[in-house]
Amino acid sequence: MGNGGSAGALRRWCCGAAAGLGLAALPGLARAEACRADLARLALTSGGAAQFSIEIADDEAERSQGLMNRDHLARGAGMLFVYPTERPVAFWMRNTLIPLDMIFIDARGAVVHVHANATPHDETPIPSGAPVRFVLEINGGLAQAIGIGPGAVLRHPAIAPDLALAPCD
Repeated sequence: MGNGGSAGALRRWCCGAAAGLGLAALPGLARAEACRADLARLALTSGGAAQFSIEIADDEAERSQGLMNRDHLARGAGMLFVYPTERPVAFWMRNTLIPLDMIFIDARGAVVHVHANATPHDETPIPSGAPVRFVLEINGGLAQAIGIGPGAVLRHPAIAPDLALAPCD
């Protein structure tokens, strides 16, 4: 989690737990539900939805620190890594104490790859497999358990409205 480097102060966001939602344009997401920076909402390919209370890592220091040195991550929590442009990325698990699922997401909000159960402390690079603009880290094994895979769609205000498959209002 992260690409190594110095520790940065992470902006903390609170709220919410994993929950289903509902959307006319995209199954699983409701347009009436406001987009919030502290929530990552995903429309699942199965037609359901998932929601995570997230922290944002959108600068180099925050992305480098990621979820290192934490011994717990709540089931409905995660961290959304936001890059300024779409690009191939690679993560590792240096100083990461808990297994994580890494959900790689393109600039439109489409999940392009999921790396399940990254091994704590493993420094082997975990590539995105395609250019991405976002990476959502959640507890290891949770993506498969709730049906997050390629084709799922993220709805979040960091996604440019003119590109978003599930735009915010």
